[in-house]
Amino acid sequence: MLLSLKPSRQLQSLRHCFLQCHNIKSGISARSATLDSILSAFRSVCGEDGVSLGDAVRQQHGKDESVHRCRPPDVVVFPRCVEEVSALTKVCHNHHLPIIPFGTGTGLEGGVSAVKGGVCFSLRNMDQVLDLHQEDFDVTVEPGVTRKALNAYLRDTGLWFPVDPGADASLCGMAATSASGTNAVCYGTMRENVINLEVVLADGTIIHTAGKGRRPRKTSAGYNLTNLFVGSEGTLGIITKTTLRLYGIPEAMVSAVCSFPSVQAAVDSTVQILQAGVPIARIEFLDDVMIDACNRFSSLSYPVTPTLFLEFHGSERSLEEQVNTTEDITQSNGGSDFQWARDAETRSQLWKARHDAWYAALALRPGCKAYSTDVCVPLSRLPQIIVETKEDLIKNRLTGPIAGHVGDGNFHCLMVVDPNDPEELHRVHLFTERLARRALAMDGTCTGEHGVGLGKRALLCEEMGPMAIQVMHCLKDALDPNNLMNPGKILLPREP
Repeated sequence: MLLSLKPSRQLQSLRHCFLQCHNIKSGISARSATLDSILSAFRSVCGEDGVSLGDAVRQQHGKDESVHRCRPPDVVVFPRCVEEVSALTKVCHNHHLPIIPFGTGTGLEGGVSAVKGGVCFSLRNMDQVLDLHQEDFDVTVEPGVTRKALNAYLRDTGLWFPVDPGADASLCGMAATSASGTNAVCYGTMRENVINLEVVLADGTIIHTAGKGRRPRKTSAGYNLTNLFVGSEGTLGIITKTTLRLYGIPEAMVSAVCSFPSVQAAVDSTVQILQAGVPIARIEFLDDVMIDACNRFSSLSYPVTPTLFLEFHGSERSLEEQVNTTEDITQSNGGSDFQWARDAETRSQLWKARHDAWYAALALRPGCKAYSTDVCVPLSRLPQIIVETKEDLIKNRLTGPIAGHVGDGNFHCLMVVDPNDPEELHRVHLFTERLARRALAMDGTCTGEHGVGLGKRALLCEEMGPMAIQVMHCLKDALDPNNLMNPGKILLPREP
């Protein structure tokens, strides 16, 4: 069992062994012999092609889409099934080697950085869609399956998986970070859409969080282990399968764009639409800077004012009711007439422009880097926090176009910063700290969907309080007493 195994004293980390081996002749050093033994064990599990020491491969697996610098692992392994993941994990456990799971590398908080070296488990070869149950609206997938790949597989079934973070991320990776996106206002986040998980623990034990093969639509059986691992960011175990809820493709979909005279008017409309009970599928806010960037980047021509992108799903009759109610609300707040995107191609172009907001923001300042903030507040506080944030950006001369899933109270400032300007970097850092604490003061959270990773560990302490953090440490100690699973993420080290 996990708690009964003790780490080898021969090798504290694979990185240390690699550094030692540079200066000691092969076959003489005990550490070199240990290294050879470890690599041999890895290759016996997943073959010669399943183990890489190449610098380019390690660099690729040491960084995500965040601003955090690359921290490459010492070795990358490519398991093909859960049995190989388990066997490789046992090798790492026996030699006290850190383990970093890797899906597609699209995270935004440094979650794949190998801060203590170790072994990266690249899960791309586990790419099968398993156990589709059309009549039960669920499917089980391996970690190499991405959101777009699943929906392509489902194309002829009349079903789809709607959680859409923008990037074509791994579905198991999305579960690991509790991701969401533009459809969450209607369909929920990953937390609401994961039914069961297969997880490999730090000692190689394989568990199923809702019971092996089980996929009920609801359960009240025991502790909710599934939601313990959703959002755990690889710090408690490696997710090797996830069973997901699916949805019927709506009979009709229509999208619209509406411009407003002010940020307050646009966000007030959002709150009022939701308070009116309109089952809107997507409602996205872009401020004037963001819509201007999207116009330039995606060759659009929308007015450069605060804007809502909206989408409605349902029957033809229900869409008419939704649209009429929404138009009444937006026009009462000074909104423009709707610009419609009715056919699939036009709707796809509209939402591609929204999903390309990151690249549109970067294009405002070529050669600069971007960092996305990710706060979320109760809906009633949304107008206030966006208006105050906009004022803060202007006051501090920062480029930070705002876009957000405002139907959930979640929005992002896409901070575009010159990485070679220390003074600007410092201003951005101070701004992001103020923004997060502004959200906490309004009963919100420092991260709505990106996760904690490396950059928000201190803010998590402020958000949760010392006793809740202590409970998290106890859970981590119980499942991973040697701190091998993605060390350095989510939780700050305990004070001595």
